[in-house]
Amino acid sequence: MNRERDYNVELEDTDDHKYAYSFDFDVMHPFMIRSFEPFFNKGSLLELGSFKGDFTKKFLPYFEDVTCVEASDIAISEAKQKLGGKVEFVHSRFENLSLPKRYDNIVLTHVLEHLDDPVLVLKRINDEWLAEGGRLFLVCPNANAPSRQIAVKMGLIPHNTAVTPAEAEHGHCRTYTMDTLERDAMAAGLNVIHRSGIFFKALANFQWDRLLQTDIISKEYMEGCYKLGQQYPDLCSSIFLMCGRGGNAISDCR
Repeated sequence: MNRERDYNVELEDTDDHKYAYSFDFDVMHPFMIRSFEPFFNKGSLLELGSFKGDFTKKFLPYFEDVTCVEASDIAISEAKQKLGGKVEFVHSRFENLSLPKRYDNIVLTHVLEHLDDPVLVLKRINDEWLAEGGRLFLVCPNANAPSRQIAVKMGLIPHNTAVTPAEAEHGHCRTYTMDTLERDAMAAGLNVIHRSGIFFKALANFQWDRLLQTDIISKEYMEGCYKLGQQYPDLCSSIFLMCGRGGNAISDCR
């Protein structure tokens, strides 16, 4: 994709759409950690796309060796203020990133949909950055989430996998389904070990943000949504693949 991108601008909220919602921080982040935890390796962690460090902070109880790569210098500056010297930050795009070693755990959450060439970056993870026996935690927003399907039926979005104008302003290049996410992982040569969904979601993020300010949603209800999401991953807010290093990449048939 031949265009100049300003990663600082892409992180800014727009008039009708936030880059990140309270739902992301207060609901999705804890449930993502809970989904990842059984698969964590001991050792090092590489987070590709750390935003402003809010999600990074949740990894610190599990790992002492944490490296974050982020394309926005503004986001890195804010993350450093929150995390101090506990994390090593690298300001770089993934496409021309140079790292000194391989990592036991790599996290790529709500980032792949932003990349101009996702298979290229996944291939670099497989070939260059993931240690032998290492694990990649790959999470993307789900095109088939009920909240999104409802928006299609309302005429707000033309189809499930559409990239809305607001999403495009925030740097989204595509919207994944489970099959297209797995297709790109396999095209990069990764070995998909585990697949699941994170949190059954029938309401939009802005609706969740309003509800979270009330007593309508209980912890028990959110627990039910998390467990139901494991039963119906294609109806989740996000889809999750846990991958290991694989052999040669397959032909890209997109």
